[in-house]
Amino acid sequence: MCGIAGIFNFNQKPIDQERLVAMTKVIEHRGPDDEGYLLVNTSSKNILHCHNTDTIKEIQSKTALLPNDFSANLGFGFRRLSIIDITAKGHQPMCNADGSIWIIFNGEIYNYIELREELKSLGHIFSSNSDTEVIIKSYEQWGESCLNRFNGMWAFAIWDNRTETLFCSRDRFGVKPFNYFFDGSTFIFGSEVKQILEWPINKEINSEVIFKSFAINSFMHNSNNTYFHEIKILPHSHYIVIKNNSFELKRYYDLDPTTFETSNLNFNEACEKYRELFIDSVKLRMRSDVEVGSTLSGGLDSSAIVSVAAGFTPKQFKTFTSYYTHNAKFDERKWAQIVNDRTNSSSHFVSANADNVMNDLMQITWHHDYPIPGSSPVAQYYVMQLARKNNVVVLLDGQGSDEILGGYMHTFYRYYADLFAQFQWGKLSSEFPHFLTQVEKGSITSKILKTKLSSLFSEKTLYKNEARFAFNPLSVHYSNRINFDEILNLKTSRVSNFLYNQLMSTSIQTLLHFEDRNSMAHSIESRVPFLDYRFVEFAFSQPSTFKLHKNYGKYIHREALKTIVPREIMERKDKLGFLSPGEHYWMRNEMKEFYKEMLNSSSFKNRGIFNHKKIETEYKQYLNGKSTNARWLWMVMALEFWFRKFTD
Repeated sequence: MCGIAGIFNFNQKPIDQERLVAMTKVIEHRGPDDEGYLLVNTSSKNILHCHNTDTIKEIQSKTALLPNDFSANLGFGFRRLSIIDITAKGHQPMCNADGSIWIIFNGEIYNYIELREELKSLGHIFSSNSDTEVIIKSYEQWGESCLNRFNGMWAFAIWDNRTETLFCSRDRFGVKPFNYFFDGSTFIFGSEVKQILEWPINKEINSEVIFKSFAINSFMHNSNNTYFHEIKILPHSHYIVIKNNSFELKRYYDLDPTTFETSNLNFNEACEKYRELFIDSVKLRMRSDVEVGSTLSGGLDSSAIVSVAAGFTPKQFKTFTSYYTHNAKFDERKWAQIVNDRTNSSSHFVSANADNVMNDLMQITWHHDYPIPGSSPVAQYYVMQLARKNNVVVLLDGQGSDEILGGYMHTFYRYYADLFAQFQWGKLSSEFPHFLTQVEKGSITSKILKTKLSSLFSEKTLYKNEARFAFNPLSVHYSNRINFDEILNLKTSRVSNFLYNQLMSTSIQTLLHFEDRNSMAHSIESRVPFLDYRFVEFAFSQPSTFKLHKNYGKYIHREALKTIVPREIMERKDKLGFLSPGEHYWMRNEMKEFYKEMLNSSSFKNRGIFNHKKIETEYKQYLNGKSTNARWLWMVMALEFWFRKFTD
């Protein structure tokens, strides 16, 4: 796990080496263990491997110091967090045997051991035990198609000096980040947006992304765009090829809708296969030369991970849990402790207060490159901080389960709309009344209305309507100013269509952004077993009735792992996600004076983007107990923090 940086001038103009160092230095938190550089003159094909002050001594003695008088139009920068093969042999940039192929790589290839054995059988010789070298050899053997052989998370750049090709790729579901700028003659890339801001590019704000993130929370991290108009995101499942001054963006992976819900397994067989895949996914993600622990919320997903992972380490497994005492539903300690006691894991708890958050929110915003659209990501930040204080460098986390197994309420609306469309009157009449009366979230009227809307409208139209009728604290009517091109209307069930978009376009993209930035802020690698591509494909192949059953979401997960996870956890119905009191408590109390001061500040009033009067009215109502638009009020504050950090 690391941070990468690079610049490529097509016009042969020498790069600014000091800026390359600066954009690498700014992500020191992503890789405190080592630093490395590569300079290439693509015209002469001369290459120079370089070091800087944080490069380990063994490498410094063999390389040149930056900056220097070497004329290069392509440069790589790298920061290392040592996880696999923590010796100097794992240093990056790394090359093949003859020095013709160079790589900088952020992530982990979990099946690197199996791939290395296969490559050895094909005649390849390895000089390290790193997964980075496995990528190089895989590229040598299979070219661009090597991507389909990797089970892992990655963002990497490869320079092939033989063919003068720059090959950049990002993993299937976007666990690791890759941001870039391209103006036709200069290509700049990095793990974080702030790196690219080190260069004198146009820093015009992308208002559509701002509108989108306010309209729908899960669009905070857009699949292609950032808050800066000129800085883009390499979409997950894609790669870039730059050769002969041409720039090509290609897709190498997608889920196949024709395979959705086509499995012939009965439920018991599906549970057995589910359990097998899940255990193997966790086992693969336990591969590490440093200690592995896990976040633990006391819910289904993290509890399942801990219950399995604790059996794959000889050391006592460590877990990290956030809790708050403002409301009983915010306190997960009881549930987490049940899992810790069952697995003999070591529990660690943290409860950040409003003063901590107010002191740290500007720095947290800097780490994220984006406004923080709620206090849950802030709570996660402190969980990661606690893990690092306890010397855990790798964490397992439960992101992805809700998106592939139907963990969100909106899945149920699509599910009952499907039953209606398929004339499954018996199942509908036996389950829908119970859903209306016994599931706590939402009124009976709203459940009926949302189910009806799910029956009448396409997925894209549902998103458009949500944006249209959402509370709007901005000065423009944003629903007419944004598109929803990412949302696909697939010829599948409504449930599968919804889950596909949740995974590939909306929810998980934002959650993975939080995951990466919060963990890397504390030099921690975070791994997500539910997003093993084999596991994801299996989940999508199962019928909706295996995922939603008698108003239980993630039904197959509960049944497949019921002998592994404590019964009390599996039967929980009150879990409400990763809760934090920011929106419903702090802004009324400890943050109140700051919020009022912000509303009256000249910087806030002069943004030209906020509907100041509307926000002021809504905040007064919020102080009197109305919480309907609490999320938007938090987002207003978060966006103001972002402006002050990144544009003021």
